[in-house]
Amino acid sequence: MNSAIFKIEFDRLYLPLCMYSLRILNIREEAEDIVQQCFVSIWQILSNGEEISSLKGYLYRSVRNRSLKRSHELNSELTECIDNISDNVSEEDIDTSERDAKLWKAIDNLPEKCREIFLLSKRDGLSHKEIASKMNISVKTVENQMTKAFSRLRESLDNRAGKVFFLPFL
Repeated sequence: MNSAIFKIEFDRLYLPLCMYSLRILNIREEAEDIVQQCFVSIWQILSNGEEISSLKGYLYRSVRNRSLKRSHELNSELTECIDNISDNVSEEDIDTSERDAKLWKAIDNLPEKCREIFLLSKRDGLSHKEIASKMNISVKTVENQMTKAFSRLRESLDNRAGKVFFLPFL
């Protein structure tokens, strides 16, 4: 695998893998570090001429294993929980990670003011009135920006996935 193909795979899988690791660790920085370490390891393996039959599967398993190990290191009380987790990475876990990554990319692509209002509402749970007060804008502006956000997210996710996803923080 040459570096151009590796970069394409990195760009395609980085965010979904981070989302997958984040669900195990609940610490964004740790999840990102683990995913980066896994990509470095894969690059070293491939640079030595070794072949990997399923890059995606190998990466998900590596991220899972490293995330569980790091979780254990961070909190030894998780030992019992880790022992009860299946060794297999399910398609549902992969699909959920990829869905979450697409959603957050779509949210990141919203215009700045629209994104801020949307996140204050959906992530932080503020009412339209509270957002308006906090941002010194009218409630009507908040409502218009929320409508715009939902419309753009729906359009973005329809184009990418063929269906609209539920927002995980709603």
